[in-house]
Amino acid sequence: MIRFIPYAVVLLIACAAVGAPAQTSPAPTEQARTPADLYGELFRAVQLGRVFPDGKTFVDVVPKRPPAAIMADYRRDRPAGDALRRFVLANFVVPGVNDVGALPLREHIRRLWPTLARPAKTAEPGGSAIALPAPYVVPGGRFREIYYWDSYFTMLGLRVDGQGTLVESMLDGFTSLVERYGRIPNGTRTYYLSRSQPPFFALMLDLGADAEPATAARRLRALRREHGFWMEGARVVRMPDGSLLNRYGDDRDVPRDESYAEDVATAREAAPRPAAQTYRDLRAGAESGWDYSSRWLRDGRTLASVRTTDIVPIDLNSLLYAAERRIAERCRAVADAACAAQFGRRADRRRAAIDRYLWLPGERRYADWSLSARGPTTVLSAATLYPLFVGLASADQARAVAATTRERLLAPGGLRTTLVVTGQQWDRPNGWAPLQWIAVEGLARTGHEPLAREVAVRWLATVGRVYRETGRMLEKYDVEEIKPGGGGEYPTQDGFGWTNGVTSALLERYPDLDPAVRAEVAR
Repeated sequence: MIRFIPYAVVLLIACAAVGAPAQTSPAPTEQARTPADLYGELFRAVQLGRVFPDGKTFVDVVPKRPPAAIMADYRRDRPAGDALRRFVLANFVVPGVNDVGALPLREHIRRLWPTLARPAKTAEPGGSAIALPAPYVVPGGRFREIYYWDSYFTMLGLRVDGQGTLVESMLDGFTSLVERYGRIPNGTRTYYLSRSQPPFFALMLDLGADAEPATAARRLRALRREHGFWMEGARVVRMPDGSLLNRYGDDRDVPRDESYAEDVATAREAAPRPAAQTYRDLRAGAESGWDYSSRWLRDGRTLASVRTTDIVPIDLNSLLYAAERRIAERCRAVADAACAAQFGRRADRRRAAIDRYLWLPGERRYADWSLSARGPTTVLSAATLYPLFVGLASADQARAVAATTRERLLAPGGLRTTLVVTGQQWDRPNGWAPLQWIAVEGLARTGHEPLAREVAVRWLATVGRVYRETGRMLEKYDVEEIKPGGGGEYPTQDGFGWTNGVTSALLERYPDLDPAVRAEVAR
């Protein structure tokens, strides 16, 4: 005879057999609450706002402090957009985003150098790489070859981080490039050979060790040959009084290989202007290193109005002044009096032309000059500090530029590039490591040490904060909102050679800044 047992009894027996409760689970304890339970409205804002592409990212975070404290701060400020992402990164360890080891910044940079170093390069048939005879350092990210002006700022860090051998091998590489091509190309790719970049070779040589006489003579020959490249052809400009200054250029007038589709689109937008002229101006903008900036835009806003070859830039002419001074000094050191006198006169003439055409005392700034308008442009940029950096500015000029820098270019996170928002990467709100170094060095050498230190503190705080949030050293930063920078033709790159170099050099210059930087980042 089969007995029917009530269902409730069966359930009780089964539960007892497995040790399970015989009733509905109670509300979760604090420890068992899910992220949605714990963070409520913050959770919904993050997930619905797609702060992270993968919805699993935020649910796996680890809070850096008690959830109640985090939520109190969230409810007080209710950040949104980029501010919400920064809030999350500041308050949580996010897997795959900011969960790297918390090495001190300087130690992190020292560990990056080997990852950015490359052995001597042999060119491969059919490839675009140019051979280099000795090891070198690349910027990182998409920049897999050595770049000209980047390398000066990278070398600053290599030198103070005990990598003097790499500095020397990079100098040998650049000397070799001048010997083979008559110039240092934009980078070591065949598609860069038609242009150079801001001529920092003379200043790079200052970072080298005292070379033996044969090496010193070879480097001086290369320096003079590079100067000759800048003083021939379309890069030379005759000003209204007959004096000579320089502009950026490129030997070709076709789309850049590395940005072909972008250049074709820009030229189409610029029509009916001849496409060849647009291509040449885009290429000249790439030679400037400021690719791209309102400095080169006729309307100050759109890339299709690019006119780089119409501009006589203050930074280029300051660097050529520095090169002429150093050639004169090096010639004097080897008793070549004729060379020393010749280049001394060239430097003096350039300085006089800069003072006449590129210095605006009423505006307390150095300016770029428009050839077509026959007058200075209206764009204030961080390039105004180059004459201070190379020792070209008088005490009165330096004082005026320092005042303009403090009042108009200094942002919460460092030095602004320009005051114009265009979406181009060399404009506001971005700041760049090389421009911070030029400002700090230029201000300090002209007696404005407090302002130099202020620029350094703010910039290092920006780099430090983003490093602590992301574990990365970036190509550029937003110095208005103190976050990764943006704009331009490609995503912001990490690595990053010149940011590493300038950061190490500034921390070496101001060793007492470490506590100040930590306090600034923690605010």
